[in-house]
Amino acid sequence: MARTRQTGTEVPPPRDPAAPYPPPPARDRTRTRGRSGATTRTRARSQPRLWTWLLLPGTLWMTGFLVASLLLVATLALGTTDPLGNPRFGLNFANLTALADPAYRTVLLRSLGYALITCLISLAVAYPVAYAIALRGGRFKNLLIAAIVVPFFANYLVRMYGWSVVLSDDGPLLRALRAIGLADDGTKILQTGVGVIAGLVYGFVVFMIIPLYAAMERMDTSLIEAGRDLYGGPLRTFLFVTVPATRQGAAAGCVLVFLPAMGDFVSAQLMGGPDQIMIGNLIQDKFFQGQNWPLGSALTMLLMAVLFLGMLGYLRRTRKDEAEAAR
Repeated sequence: MARTRQTGTEVPPPRDPAAPYPPPPARDRTRTRGRSGATTRTRARSQPRLWTWLLLPGTLWMTGFLVASLLLVATLALGTTDPLGNPRFGLNFANLTALADPAYRTVLLRSLGYALITCLISLAVAYPVAYAIALRGGRFKNLLIAAIVVPFFANYLVRMYGWSVVLSDDGPLLRALRAIGLADDGTKILQTGVGVIAGLVYGFVVFMIIPLYAAMERMDTSLIEAGRDLYGGPLRTFLFVTVPATRQGAAAGCVLVFLPAMGDFVSAQLMGGPDQIMIGNLIQDKFFQGQNWPLGSALTMLLMAVLFLGMLGYLRRTRKDEAEAAR
């Protein structure tokens, strides 16, 4: 480098035009990284806030109507009826004490038994179906799920009418059973508890198949291969590997089947007789035929209490499973 005579400072030599330009000096990226990290954190905080605001209107709408209807039914359960059958609000506990009547207790226990049997049969039907679709369906999984779900888009009442025709005394099922000698002319399915349970299973089995299918889709298939090495047979592998791995899906399916089956009245009305009525039929009768809305409201509160206990048990079980999985 050359030095100037006046100042003695070094002057860089003139740059060769053919020489390449030197690389630019490295910038301090600390500030840039800090800004990008702050922007990412700001976006991460804003996204949950956005979803909260989007969910708020629907949540308030549903919660408001649910609380209002519960308060209306609860206050009406303490009311009375005038001589014309019109409901009157009040403070009367006669409707609640009437629930201890043995006839109401019998109907409640029958409804509870029908709902539990429906859950068990639906579980036995849904497990093979969900297993075959999830693990053996291949590229036809979506088509098979659609074939199961789409027919249930039809109106529930229409499907129950069709099922009652199938199970009638002159229906195709009994005719086929008589032809092969498994039934005689006196065999009946309608007007029996078997007919009511058959209708409930047909109406709600899809709510058991979908959660089980979702649970089996998430299950690691290597567990089944390891189970075959440890337990040997397919049945033992299914009982000791597949069932525990899909326990949450089975619990969710049982809740989705039990809740509507407990309060159903269409199946008992179309496929049952006077000895097969369920609590839903009693509630319908008190509101629309007996003109005793306070007693119907009391029965409704009893049904909701039973369903709430079932839901509470499911939530506690789910929380326990999550705590065990976190360990």
